Amino acid sequence: MPMEQSSTIRINPADTVVVCLQPMHQGEIIEVDHQQITLLEDVPVGHKVLIRDTKKGEDIIKYGYPIGHACQDLKAGQWVNEHNLATNLSGKLTYEYHPVTFNSKPLPDHRTFNGYVRRNGEVGIRNEIWIVPTVGCVNGVAEKLARQLEKETQLEGIDAVYAWHHNYGCSQLGDDHENTRKILRDIVLHPNAGAVLIVSLGCENNQPDAFMELLGDYNQERIKLLVTQQVEGDEVETGMEILRELYQKAKNDKRQPCSINELRVGLKCGGSDGLSGITANPLVGCFSDYLVGQGGTSVLTEVPEMFGAETILMNRCENQELFEKTVDLINDFKDYYLSHGEPVGENPSPGNKAGGISTLEEKALGCTQKCGSMPVSGVLGYGERLKNKGLNLLSAPGNDLVASTALAATGCQMVLFTTGRGTPFGTFIPTMKISTNSELYQKKSKWIDFNAGALIEGTSMDALLNAFIDKIIAIANGERTHNEDNDYREIAIFKNGVTL
Repeated sequence: MPMEQSSTIRINPADTVVVCLQPMHQGEIIEVDHQQITLLEDVPVGHKVLIRDTKKGEDIIKYGYPIGHACQDLKAGQWVNEHNLATNLSGKLTYEYHPVTFNSKPLPDHRTFNGYVRRNGEVGIRNEIWIVPTVGCVNGVAEKLARQLEKETQLEGIDAVYAWHHNYGCSQLGDDHENTRKILRDIVLHPNAGAVLIVSLGCENNQPDAFMELLGDYNQERIKLLVTQQVEGDEVETGMEILRELYQKAKNDKRQPCSINELRVGLKCGGSDGLSGITANPLVGCFSDYLVGQGGTSVLTEVPEMFGAETILMNRCENQELFEKTVDLINDFKDYYLSHGEPVGENPSPGNKAGGISTLEEKALGCTQKCGSMPVSGVLGYGERLKNKGLNLLSAPGNDLVASTALAATGCQMVLFTTGRGTPFGTFIPTMKISTNSELYQKKSKWIDFNAGALIEGTSMDALLNAFIDKIIAIANGERTHNEDNDYREIAIFKNGVTL
């Protein structure tokens, strides 16, 4: 519903704070539950105002859940922030499964988008040619090949040519080595690529023959390998011969109507602020519910940013097995933190705090709004590809580029990225930026693709959701996101262990 009628919002009736929808000043009066509260200090937009006296150690409630405890006695009308609110998180927990019941069935919607149907039945929303190095040593060769093919073809019949640079593929051990192999495999097999040239050095740990076996039953007409150490003469010209052959195949691919149930989107936020859990994240959550209701797929990651809201996700799991996988998802990441001597609750960045987010619980409760309210149908390890339609949870950290790369690697065709502070980056698939506020949308018009700030300016959620669906379908049909227009596209692979 529109929120223009008030300068503050109480998200849940149980909350002991309200959020300022505009800058508020000392002495101003707000009314909550027919009680008038005088602000005791200036409070920035997106930040919290306490609406009842709270003793030191007592929980403060937002979204209907504790977001931490008061560090001192606080009075109604005070600004609640990281200086007087502390996290309740510490270490691992034991969880019990209390499944929730889902009764509502969404109305069918027969919308379609025009995608590229690949030989294995997967659908891409771009038809690009990718050069994928197996090791960082050949990044330069891969880039030279990409630029030469782009110059020769002028992109006639294809959307783009990219070489996906990374620093890995050698001098790695254990999980790090396998993570690199999995993510590179996932990129090679992604349906947004009409053709792929894999470029290897030949002596790296990520051996080319073993990597090709990892691809499984792949399309050998569209995926080719170049081992540069084995080339007699100029490896660039040899690579160009292969790329010209791949280009002739990919340029003839055509878009065709596909059901929206073939759409797979990654859900991500970064540079969040106090409005993220009020505007952009709930909008994306409504879209996730809509898409899953139509038989499509959404994927939520940023596991450390689930801490404090994890039980909500656990109890939405469709069965005990998925619940236990979600418990492992959470506790494995807590073990990762603790093994490095880091506290599990120390997450909000300086930008988060400046925007109104004070604790990890608060961040998590806002973050998980992105996945709406549908049941959890799948839980994926890092580097795993999607198996189940519906809402999936994915193991990956909160880092924007690492997490977005992991979402894309599952097979998502685009990432929906909400932000209150703004960021220009993109991963190897279209990365759609959704602003939490109109000021950011206007200030960074070459970064932001859609403005959710309209929700606090009089636009209803239903109206904005319809416009949002139209925008996403337009992008699926080929409309470029700003990160594509700016040519801001990168990959990042999760690393934890030793570099030799």
